[in-house]
Amino acid sequence: MGEAQERVFEAATGDGPVAPDPKGTRTGEVRTAFEGMLQIRRLTRSTCADPEGAPAPWELHRPLRAVALALEAAGTTPSAVGPSGERTATGYRVRENDRPGSVRVEWVGPPGSGAAHDEGEALAGCAEVLRRLGWTALLYRGPRKRRFLEVEPPSAVRA
Repeated sequence: MGEAQERVFEAATGDGPVAPDPKGTRTGEVRTAFEGMLQIRRLTRSTCADPEGAPAPWELHRPLRAVALALEAAGTTPSAVGPSGERTATGYRVRENDRPGSVRVEWVGPPGSGAAHDEGEALAGCAEVLRRLGWTALLYRGPRKRRFLEVEPPSAVRA
């Protein structure tokens, strides 16, 4: 008899497979994780006027997870990759950025998906979600004129 494997919740970054959710299990897990993150904010920032309005220390040390969770909880669709690394779905992709403490959010999809055409509006929606939660989200244009967000905590809460 083997040991039961404990499954750890990970927010979708857009670099994993499409997770089927026929029973709504994933939706409940995301909601629970997001509510937990907000509770951490309330407990660690209880002296602030809006304790939910800025990232908690936990988030500052794990910005990739925190930003991915915020986007997934808002109902934003993550991208996905297949077994050989090819993009299989259009959506957000959160990845480490060159600067420590910040992450990069891109809108990506399979070739011919129209992701490049939709990225302006989609990234504006991502930025709105993140700004409501106290993150600084700046829009940039990178190589091949593709847009991306650089996301970091506001200067008032940086460690």
